[in-house]
Amino acid sequence: MSSATSARADFQFPTGTAGLTNTRTRIVGERTGFLADTIISAVQLGRSIGGFLRRVFVRLAAVITPLGWTMLALVPLSLLFGYLIGWIELIVVGFAGGALMIIAVVYLVGRSSIQIDLSMPHRRVVAGESAVGEVMIANTGRRRTLGVTIEIPVGKALAEVALPSLRKGRSFTHNFSIPTARRGVVPVGPVRTVRADPVGLVRRELVWTEVSELFVHPRTVAIPSMSTGFIRDLEGNPTRDLSNNDVSFHALREYMPGDERRNIHWKSTARTGTYMVRQFEETRRSHLMIALSLASADYANDDEFELAVSVTGSLGIRAIRDTRTVTVVASEDTPEFAKHKVFAVRMLSTLTGTRLLDDLAVVEHTESALTITDVARVAADRASGVSVAFLVCGSSVTRQQLRAASTKFPLGVEVVAVVCDPESAPGLRRIAGLSVLTIGYLDDLKQSLARASAA
Repeated sequence: MSSATSARADFQFPTGTAGLTNTRTRIVGERTGFLADTIISAVQLGRSIGGFLRRVFVRLAAVITPLGWTMLALVPLSLLFGYLIGWIELIVVGFAGGALMIIAVVYLVGRSSIQIDLSMPHRRVVAGESAVGEVMIANTGRRRTLGVTIEIPVGKALAEVALPSLRKGRSFTHNFSIPTARRGVVPVGPVRTVRADPVGLVRRELVWTEVSELFVHPRTVAIPSMSTGFIRDLEGNPTRDLSNNDVSFHALREYMPGDERRNIHWKSTARTGTYMVRQFEETRRSHLMIALSLASADYANDDEFELAVSVTGSLGIRAIRDTRTVTVVASEDTPEFAKHKVFAVRMLSTLTGTRLLDDLAVVEHTESALTITDVARVAADRASGVSVAFLVCGSSVTRQQLRAASTKFPLGVEVVAVVCDPESAPGLRRIAGLSVLTIGYLDDLKQSLARASAA
């Protein structure tokens, strides 16, 4: 393309403000010149000043308390009206308030050359056990530090520690207790130092550590290995399915093409003159399922629910220690604004007993969670090869509901309902092939399971 053609193209499509929609065009349009530039400069200056004032306000808002803002408003008003009407008392109040504010600012001056560490000897405890946290403060500077207040959020509470003045190289350690009356996860920290004036006009906080978590596990009871003895053969229970290779011998049959030669029974072959092979029954390794209801309707009170959580943990830990295949599930919640009930269960970790107790530490009963009957229905579809299913619930579940829950599992599955009812005596009863264990205390679980396995 020639230079003339290129020049004409540049002329036809000049660079200008046509179609431009940036901030300048929104303010002055397509105008140019000194006045437009002055307006734009004023807008830019105003934005810079506004940004500076916002940053200053944010910093002030972070250190000035509501009482401090009230004092900031009262001091000028007292001085103004005091001088206007000649009221000496208002003038005195204004100057006194100003003096207090100047003194309060002095408390914010300077930085602390300290190092703060938060530690907990144990990150996991059982509900009711004592738990402590430790905060250590060391002076890493060259000068003596002034005393400050340290705040440590512990769950919904707040622990306060008065840090004394420390010389160079000195340290201070303080232990504080952590409430463990109820299972759950207790957040501890972050540790922050607070510098404030005695009146409470200003307050500056500095965060020094991250948030640590303390897992408060539910109480569990030790169950002997075979007290859950609904599976009596450690090698597995035989089924009606036949197999060419297993451990439970069933019968002999004639050899067929494809059979393994190592299964040939030579004595029978020599006696009959026909190759005979061993036929086996397939066996089933014990697969335990523990289903915990989180529906509030299944429990009469919180004590029953806490007992049910402890029962679930006790059964799960025993199965994990026995290296059995175990699945632990809990009810899933239906969202608040869902149109239909959500039929699902929550799978709890069974990699280790600690992981299982971590998950059980945070479960809570809700109104919208699936009841034990629906939990059994979903759990039976989820896990295959279950040999024993434990259904853990409260006293509000009726016999009809327990029977309906047990029918959700295939034939051959031993279903055991553990009803947690502190108001009833422990006992065992059978309902059409369903074993119902009623326990009033956690320690009753061991004896009840032993009676059920012997029945």
